[in-house]
Amino acid sequence: MMVRKNWDIFCKVVDNFGDIGICWRLAQQLHHEHGLQIRLWVDDLDSAQKIIPSLNINLNQQVVDGIVIFKWSGADNEGGPDFSQAASVVIEAFACGLPNAYLDSMAQQRSKWVNLEYLSAEAWVDDFHAKPSPKPDGLIRHFYFPGFTEKTGGLIRTPDIFHKNQLLADNVRLQDDFWESLRLANHSCLKVSLFCYPFAPVQQLLNVMAQSVQPIHCYISDSNIFAQVARFFGQESIHVGQTLVQQNLTLHVLPFLSQADYDNLLAACDLNFVRGEDSWIRAIWAAKPFIWQPYIQDENAHMVKLNAFLDLFYANYDKKYLPCKAHEYWSTGQLPKDAFTEYLQHLAAIKSYTQARSKQLASQHDLAAKLVIFCNKL
Repeated sequence: MMVRKNWDIFCKVVDNFGDIGICWRLAQQLHHEHGLQIRLWVDDLDSAQKIIPSLNINLNQQVVDGIVIFKWSGADNEGGPDFSQAASVVIEAFACGLPNAYLDSMAQQRSKWVNLEYLSAEAWVDDFHAKPSPKPDGLIRHFYFPGFTEKTGGLIRTPDIFHKNQLLADNVRLQDDFWESLRLANHSCLKVSLFCYPFAPVQQLLNVMAQSVQPIHCYISDSNIFAQVARFFGQESIHVGQTLVQQNLTLHVLPFLSQADYDNLLAACDLNFVRGEDSWIRAIWAAKPFIWQPYIQDENAHMVKLNAFLDLFYANYDKKYLPCKAHEYWSTGQLPKDAFTEYLQHLAAIKSYTQARSKQLASQHDLAAKLVIFCNKL
């Protein structure tokens, strides 16, 4: 028996844009590719508007690109949304918690309940993926783990993203058009995109790039590292549209990019610094060398997560220590000049390996497709 085609996704915006970025991509894919009626419940419309530019933050309910979006306080707020009609399938994103009134409705309608977990490459994920947790009211909460192996829930990926990124990466004219859309020229030099948490060694990286033996153009979008960048260039502040130069480093301050333009940026650059979950996955589909910064956790749990990914992704790379050292330094707050210089010296080989590894991952079933198959079988 097929599940009814109405799904709800609940999202609390915790990691700035990562949570809503994942949920919005998933909502669009489930609606457009799988024909599902999707309602997206979001607690922070201000952050969501960065990802969904046409979103009206003053409306409690609206339709954007076929998705019904509700403003949700993250609790059982009286006088708020009507929680009496639960969907046939409910996606609780990243253990955000569901309103009690909505849970009651789920129990009455025997909704299928999936908790979408954060992405991890740790070995235990294979065994814990899709495990059920029965509740006294008859509901069964299933823990759904995205991942890098066929035993997991897969990675979020539209069918054409890997191919589209390769087209742009291999076509100078497409690159010219992209940079022109940002009112920039397509410089024939090393291009680096920088998106990170503020506890990264940003000024060390900028200093190393400034002292590089080759010209480097660095691109940062509207983010919370502006203060560090401004200090490095001796400015009180920086603003969108500004270009700053120091020695061999030219830095461009970009506006906040749409998801499509961010994909293009990753594909057009030679090295991408990414963070959290959404940009990390997008960097994989860009198939360019990348350095990932996981969200910092107590007791260095984020380093366990980082090392698990590095062991899996670079398992067959003969110079595995190069990307592993670069990732480790970046996430522990130090970036020695020698380590980054050595990484750049092997950038072409790292690119070839990354491209092959990304292509291999793109051959697996994607997260949305596996979710639909899983829920149909429940």
